[in-house]
Amino acid sequence: MHTLLLKDNVKDIRTAGEILINGGLVGIPTETVYGLAADALNPAAVASIFKAKGRPMDNPLIVHIADIGDIERFSLVSEFPEKARALAEKFWSGPLTMILPKGKTIPDEVSAGLDTVAIRFPEHKTAQAIIRAARTPLAAPSANLSGSPSPTTAEHVMNDLGGRIDAVVDGGECRVGLESTVITLAADTPRLLRPGGITVEQLESVIGKIDVDDAVLHRLRDGEKAASPGMKYKHYAPKARVVLVRGDGFCDFVNKNADDKTAALCYSEDADKINAETFVLGSMTDCDSQAHELFGALREIDREGDIGVVYARCPEPTGVGMAVYNRLIRAAGFEVIDLEKL
Repeated sequence: MHTLLLKDNVKDIRTAGEILINGGLVGIPTETVYGLAADALNPAAVASIFKAKGRPMDNPLIVHIADIGDIERFSLVSEFPEKARALAEKFWSGPLTMILPKGKTIPDEVSAGLDTVAIRFPEHKTAQAIIRAARTPLAAPSANLSGSPSPTTAEHVMNDLGGRIDAVVDGGECRVGLESTVITLAADTPRLLRPGGITVEQLESVIGKIDVDDAVLHRLRDGEKAASPGMKYKHYAPKARVVLVRGDGFCDFVNKNADDKTAALCYSEDADKINAETFVLGSMTDCDSQAHELFGALREIDREGDIGVVYARCPEPTGVGMAVYNRLIRAAGFEVIDLEKL
């Protein structure tokens, strides 16, 4: 398959819409990461997402809309509770996904057989234009090979999926750099399932107390069904082994354990103290920068080609730092060294 690289203009957005109308796959920019889009109401088109990515079929997808009215227009949910409306008013369009009781039009391929559906209204104007051109909501997980770091540029998408999908629309580098926050409102108490650019504190300022699912910071229990993308499997990982290092003394630990195939994923304050190759996320006090740089850094590690192990600084799991920690712990396959226990 030849993959078209389309530009962010009216003509190419129309072309992307036509591909999607005809059941094809298009990599699209959003403010979070690039998504691999298909007609969310077409089961065969949705199934082709899983094939292109090599994604397990029991991992649910997020449905993207271009207007809040699309929820009712396309019968996407069976209920839109008051708390969901309050969050939509505050954070949509934006990097927030809400899980709600699914409507009659949602195929099982989208929801992985669950009775809920994840809905997001992206902020990115090109994403909105593509959805409108397709004349349907779009199912769109990250546009990468399953398990690898998520793509934040069109080049990343082409590197992973070129020859597997119909087209990629180049909308520039993603602003946020991590996938959207996911909250379920289909339970008695709202529960965070995946942290992102919208923090727990921001959500609670609108709807009050929310729970944080245990799987946000820990491995999903054996046999437990994933309620949200990014919960169940090892995700976001480069080819090199990633080890998360928690506690004071990170630089000394790396220096003692480094060889010519060792690298460090660290803060800018660490870089000149480490006697190994470094990949810098930004300042330790700037979680937004860490989020923006993370996936690019993980892909840069792969481009080096000869790195065997990457020791990664363990961020504090608060605010946006919770999202960075969530991605890193999965990139590491939950392998953590606690320096205080050595």
